[in-house]
Amino acid sequence: QVQLLESGGGLVQAGGSLRLSCSASVRNFNDYVMGWFRQAPGKEREFVAAIAWRDVSVMYADSVKGRFTISRDNLKSTVSLQMNSLKSEDTAVYYCAGGVKYGTRTIDYNFWGQGTQVTVAS
Repeated sequence: QVQLLESGGGLVQAGGSLRLSCSASVRNFNDYVMGWFRQAPGKEREFVAAIAWRDVSVMYADSVKGRFTISRDNLKSTVSLQMNSLKSEDTAVYYCAGGVKYGTRTIDYNFWGQGTQVTVAS
């Protein structure tokens, strides 16, 4: 069974930075697309970033482009999200996700972590 475990969330002031990490217990980690989504209270879960199988392609939501960076380490089976210039609207629970389709929809991903809270104080 695939398990994803996020870490690195917390409280930060607007303009600050956080780095989220996701550790995957899955065979052949490099066969999977990895993504980050987020869900704010009262809102639907939304796409943040994704990285393709061998770190060749990345994509971002417009709202985070230029501020967030996704990366992966296939040897360690981890994916990270470096978040800079954080804004209050970035406050949400952030979820790590994995799948075989390189997409932006939640249905493109087959397994999910439990989420980690990110709170940006203005």
